[in-house]
Amino acid sequence: MATRPPVGLPKLSRRSRILLIVGVVLLFGLITGSRLLDTYVNWLWFGEVKFRDVYSTVLLTRLSLFVAVGAVVGGIVALNLFLAYRARPVFVPVSGPDDPVARYRTVVMGRVRFFAIGIPVFVGLIAGASAQADWQQVQLFLNSQPFGVTDPQFGHDIGFYAFQLPFYEWLLSWLFITVAVSFIGAVIAHYLFGGIRLAGRGGQLSGPARLHLALVAGMFVLLKAAAYFFDRYALLLHDTAKFVGASYTDLNAVLPAKLILMCIAVFCAVAFFAGAFMRNVQLPAIATVLLVLSSVLVGAAWPAVLEQFSVKPNAIQKEAESITRNIAATRQSFGLTEDKVETKPYEGKQNVTNDQIKSNDAATLGNIRLLDPAVLARTFTQFQQLRPFYGFPNKLDVDRYTVDGKLRDYIVAVRELKLDSLPQGQRDWINQHLVYTHGNGFIYAEANKVNAVADETNGGYPDFKASEVKSNGEVGNVPNGIKVDQPRTYYGELFGVTDYSIVGGRPQGAPAEYDTDAKAYTYTGSGGVPVGSLFNKLAFAAYYGERNILFNQSIVDESKILFKRTPRDRVQSVAPWLTVDSDPYPAVVNGRITWIVDGYTTLDSYPYAQRTQLGDATNDSLTADGVVISQVNKPVNYIRNSVKATVDAYDGTVSLYQIDDKDPVLKAWMGVFPGTVKPGSEISNELRQHFRYPEDLFKVQRQMLSKYHVSSPSDFYSGVGYWEPPQDPTIDNATTVDAQRDAASKRRDRQPPFYVLAGDPNDPKKVSFQLQSPLVRENREFMAAYVSAASDPDNYGKISVLQLNQDAKGPQQIQTQFLTSDNVSRELNLLTQQKTTVVYGNLLTLPVGGALLYVEPVYIERASNNTSYPQLSKVLVWYGDRVGYASTLNEALDQVLSGAGSVVPPPSDNNGNGQNTTPPTTTPPTNSALSPDLQKAITDIDAALADIKRAQQNSNFTELGQAYAKLDDATKRFKQYNTGAPAAPPTGQSSVVPSPTPSG
Repeated sequence: MATRPPVGLPKLSRRSRILLIVGVVLLFGLITGSRLLDTYVNWLWFGEVKFRDVYSTVLLTRLSLFVAVGAVVGGIVALNLFLAYRARPVFVPVSGPDDPVARYRTVVMGRVRFFAIGIPVFVGLIAGASAQADWQQVQLFLNSQPFGVTDPQFGHDIGFYAFQLPFYEWLLSWLFITVAVSFIGAVIAHYLFGGIRLAGRGGQLSGPARLHLALVAGMFVLLKAAAYFFDRYALLLHDTAKFVGASYTDLNAVLPAKLILMCIAVFCAVAFFAGAFMRNVQLPAIATVLLVLSSVLVGAAWPAVLEQFSVKPNAIQKEAESITRNIAATRQSFGLTEDKVETKPYEGKQNVTNDQIKSNDAATLGNIRLLDPAVLARTFTQFQQLRPFYGFPNKLDVDRYTVDGKLRDYIVAVRELKLDSLPQGQRDWINQHLVYTHGNGFIYAEANKVNAVADETNGGYPDFKASEVKSNGEVGNVPNGIKVDQPRTYYGELFGVTDYSIVGGRPQGAPAEYDTDAKAYTYTGSGGVPVGSLFNKLAFAAYYGERNILFNQSIVDESKILFKRTPRDRVQSVAPWLTVDSDPYPAVVNGRITWIVDGYTTLDSYPYAQRTQLGDATNDSLTADGVVISQVNKPVNYIRNSVKATVDAYDGTVSLYQIDDKDPVLKAWMGVFPGTVKPGSEISNELRQHFRYPEDLFKVQRQMLSKYHVSSPSDFYSGVGYWEPPQDPTIDNATTVDAQRDAASKRRDRQPPFYVLAGDPNDPKKVSFQLQSPLVRENREFMAAYVSAASDPDNYGKISVLQLNQDAKGPQQIQTQFLTSDNVSRELNLLTQQKTTVVYGNLLTLPVGGALLYVEPVYIERASNNTSYPQLSKVLVWYGDRVGYASTLNEALDQVLSGAGSVVPPPSDNNGNGQNTTPPTTTPPTNSALSPDLQKAITDIDAALADIKRAQQNSNFTELGQAYAKLDDATKRFKQYNTGAPAAPPTGQSSVVPSPTPSG
């Protein structure tokens, strides 16, 4: 029977080859075309913001890594394939007519050059594409800086762990991959060309194949020895159950084991090389067995035995040194050292007279904020939207300004363009991209007052002021207010990722940019990319998939396209090495609306420093509700707010300023991108006056401070004295029992920090703009500490910790006291029947007179239609075991400071039991501001509610009907007599409206 000849690749016709080439070219164009388009558009944009050096540096670094890694990996693979081909046997027997290896061998031999070049190129392309994403790691290595601090174990500068060790590990991983792929390729090639045969007993291995594979395997083992060497340093970043760093077992078992294994690996590599040249297979085999056994016994078994029988029974003593190192490193890496954090005891109990409080704490009492920036966005929209295509962010901002010679804090917002609010019939391309191009105005309201109209329809709203373009096209500013020279805003938080506007010169008859009903406007700023040329029209038409850009006649030579218009996006693009704060805020600086964005430098390789997930650490009740965007979850164990960035709201100019000249990470990046970050000396005094201590950094620091205020290793290990941020008492699920909520839920429900203008913790008579947060004991609701960070230029970044010596009620307990207080709960029941929704504002905690003052504004929303919006109704105050509840802050403060407020029981002891088992029975005081008729109506309502409860318990429907009739009559009289009383409060106090009820 005739044997069938081996089958090779079928030959293609000339026409088929041409079609194949055309198909490959088209596929390559589809893959690379969008990349080239993105590159060109980004090149234009970076030229607009004058940061093109950043983009070119990143591109060149990525390209260099792509070429270098691709060439090295592909070249080494090609070399090993070539050696396998050259070492092939002259004669290779065929096992039979259907030998598959022979068929594949014939195919390869028929296209040797194709496979010899194609496979390494393919491998190199994959390796290069993967490696180019690590450009930051390589650049940090090339521009590494010393920290001036050494690790306690090896004595290396921290810069070695931050910049050099990650690069060495990255390089080592690519060498491992290269050698492993080369070994696999060599095995396949030797098998294909006959150097390795599976036929026969035990198979056969030719001498050249044995030599080749032994050398490659020896290189792999030698790399393993290098890995053991660097693994010693990685132990200082080991994440244990209690802390980060080298534990007792790591230092006394794993570290010596790494050295032993390194020596064994070197010996095994030598054995592989010797076996290759001595043609002895037994040496590499013995070396392999030795390496595996030593890894199991020395590297795994011995540390496990030490951990189980020596460390765990004596963990507190054994881990004391490592915990001490962890505490010191964590405080250093998160900026919580003694020179930055001042901790002092705070009694938490009133120890001065009320007159002394009013005198000594006037700076705090006179600036208590009533307006909650997270609640009033809809109120701002209702009163200040102006046009349906304008809007405000979900969370407004707090800043301070000196007006009329007095420093005040304000709720501030920019009236931005909000295209998704356009009526559906007006959402065509021309309106969205040519006509409605910008916002109009800077809106602000003094944070500690509302309008003083004693009318429940018009009262209780912020005292709005606006710097805006008036209907005649002129800029209008409030006298003695915040002056804005250019209130038009082309860049802001509400511009979506795909929002772009085409502005600039328009021919006669073309649609103009909307400015006011009476005036049109043409953009004159420096922002934007020229889009008038045919090539740029084609590029942007393809980029956005919009043919109108190409054919619209309104786009002329002077036209420019504005894109990447959100402050965070612009800063993140020009500084890709920064972690950008989640909440930019607007400020008026030298007459221009300027967005201020905080930038952080971060690491996850600081030895012995505790790691935290950035997203988890910054999550709270506002991020959970989507009011504020949340940070991406990434591990960090070093963070600095080293950069303040600004974005001009009119022309989009981006500036980066250095505010920490000691941060080595920032210095390294400034070496990568010289000239991109301006020195702090260029920051104007007016801009510096509006710097705020950033929220995301403060959230991370308060989480770390919750544990790392503990100095004793034994207390730290046992968890004695741990704190935690309190749960937000103003959200519905905050009353859920802690034990029933997982850790993720507790993070989402955390109370956010608040900006306040209050007395300085070190000088209560001095007004200071601060970011503050209470801290409670872990898994308990009692206050443990009060933390504040200063934002004033003279003491910016100073953190003050007032540590309470005794248990005091925390925010959750205070909220319970508020809602169960007699006069509060009575009026809440009334509003329940009126179908009024209650919105509780931020519960502020303020140190006053040696104790803690709690203030909570209460807003109501009338259940009328979909346009309901919050208005301030009442103010709740707690101080000295008394609850104040009134229509104005001054009245509520007077109630608690004069002793007229409702008395509440003292806090529980450490076991959760009441210190006074018989709470004092007190009669709620009569409010002297209420008329006798109104007081009588309230008393009758209480009596009717009691009758209803009693009738329901007795199932007496006759009495129940009579009680409801009494309640209805008393409620009508309450509404009648409450209409005209009390009189309107003085300017600066909240207006009188009925008290709220909790929703649900």
